[in-house]
Amino acid sequence: MPKDARPRECSVADTLDLVGERWSLLVIRELSYGVRRFDQIFRNTGASRDILTSRLRKLEANGIIRRERYSDHPARYEYHLTPAGVELCDVLLVLMRWGDRHLHADDPPVRWQHSCGHPVSPVVICRHCGNEARQGAHSPTGRGALTS
Repeated sequence: MPKDARPRECSVADTLDLVGERWSLLVIRELSYGVRRFDQIFRNTGASRDILTSRLRKLEANGIIRRERYSDHPARYEYHLTPAGVELCDVLLVLMRWGDRHLHADDPPVRWQHSCGHPVSPVVICRHCGNEARQGAHSPTGRGALTS
């Protein structure tokens, strides 16, 4: 990084440092589908074993997933989302919706059905007024909002 560069402080950047590469998000996807064991996650993500091991350790160290032993001899573990990991599933649903609209408009590869019986179609809304967040999002504030 150039020495005069001053990256903006931002929760988006901090989150991407933690989960912003393909394999971490695909691990979270698999766990949200109910896949719990290393070999299944390995098969369904396509990550190499060493990369997958690294990502699982990083996600565990940062409180996104937890391991539970299911076998003593040999020691084997299942992986589960923590409450923080479950919250990341909301992000995946929004990413999936974007991909369905812009990459797979004719035939989305996965469809989720909500308990109400309709297809899941997530929208980010403002908790206070109920309107879509992006339509009213303006005037950033805080230490990372500097524009110059």
